[in-house]
Amino acid sequence: MNGVKQYIDTNKERFLDELFDLIRIPSISSESAHKEDMVRCANKWKEYLLAAGADKAEVMPSNGNPVVYGEKIIDTNKPTVMVYGHYDVMPVAPIELWNTNPFDPIVKDGHIWARGADDDKGQSFMHAKAFELMVKTGQLPCNVKFMIEGEEEIGSTNLYAFCEQHKDLLQCDVILVSDTGMIAQDIPSITSGLRGLYYWEVDVKSANRDLHSGIYGGAVANPINVLCKMIADMHDENGHITIPGFYDDVLVISDEERALMGQAPFDEAQYKASLDIKEVHGEKGYTTNERTGIRPCLDVCGIWGGYINEGSKTVLPAEAHAKISVRLVANQDYEKIGRQFQQYFESVAPSYVTVSVTPCHGGAAYVCPINTPGYKAAEQAMTTTFGKRPLPTRSGGSIGIIAGFERILGVKSILMGFGLGSDAIHAPNENYPLFNFYKGIETIPYFYENFAQLYNKQ
Repeated sequence: MNGVKQYIDTNKERFLDELFDLIRIPSISSESAHKEDMVRCANKWKEYLLAAGADKAEVMPSNGNPVVYGEKIIDTNKPTVMVYGHYDVMPVAPIELWNTNPFDPIVKDGHIWARGADDDKGQSFMHAKAFELMVKTGQLPCNVKFMIEGEEEIGSTNLYAFCEQHKDLLQCDVILVSDTGMIAQDIPSITSGLRGLYYWEVDVKSANRDLHSGIYGGAVANPINVLCKMIADMHDENGHITIPGFYDDVLVISDEERALMGQAPFDEAQYKASLDIKEVHGEKGYTTNERTGIRPCLDVCGIWGGYINEGSKTVLPAEAHAKISVRLVANQDYEKIGRQFQQYFESVAPSYVTVSVTPCHGGAAYVCPINTPGYKAAEQAMTTTFGKRPLPTRSGGSIGIIAGFERILGVKSILMGFGLGSDAIHAPNENYPLFNFYKGIETIPYFYENFAQLYNKQ
């Protein structure tokens, strides 16, 4: 690739200006008030893909938020890379913890500060600019398709049907994704696996109304007490999840791969300090990285009930509620786990309360072998721009549609992300280092070059 750094240096301020226009659109998929913002953001993506050199780009309807599709076909005999990303972002609450306006991006201390700066507007936009670079300099070595969706943060529920409906349009040889991270700026890595996910809301009800805690306390069950006990009982003293059959299908990695993963540097003291925690905690017999990469987990994501406003109110609440999620690993069927959880949680409910479980969404885990042409192309690209071979890592996060792509389209995805653990995605003060943003634009063209060469050798 010729002139990559020069093109970036010449256009770097324009790249930021364009990214900031995307970020300023509050495309929060989980909040219905932003429905029009989703359409605005999709149309902005269409505009950018056409300006970058796509032969065509369109905003396509789905059963939910629209999907942006673009393509440039230079030769049907050449391989096709499809870029996947998402334009929706997480809610910003609690807004009072932000140091800046989450939708008014700024650059400070070498970072972009805004909601979506990393996840996933900043990272997916790198691909648009890398594509532009290759087109404008006449160095695009293969066909390129883009699919940018607006529901990743709420489970990509409607994208599965979209992919089924448009299988022919989405045909490709590999899917390239930047929605993950790497170990550090000086320790590049490629995500070779993602955990799956399932999410529920549970409700526990007792009396037909809130009661006086003095008159009824001790005689009528408190739903909050019951819910807390039920949740606590879902782990044993070793951190194992107690749902019957939960671990039956867990894929245990080989000692060799476990040793390779162990080569990734991990500073436990720094990890604890960065989170302001006294100790790490998790399933007995596994390291911190293993707990988040190769083992499943169960967590309460939210819990509420009773009186929570200022002052006191002696009330025995009628209801208690919680949102619970599991992260799953390779070979676990998320739909099976969804049924197991619901059956178990309802079966252990005491007779003096009513318990209901509402499934929300889920997705399968994903593993990419590190010997595929796509992985090798990414490995060589990062070696070129970072000066060292990237390590394979397993991410604790989930991108449910990635396994869906493999099932529906029959194609592997390469998770070449450039985010950092300090980017605070999903949290207040999300940010993205300028170094990573520009390094991503620099690295991506080499992936295309390498993949075209490796594909031709198959």
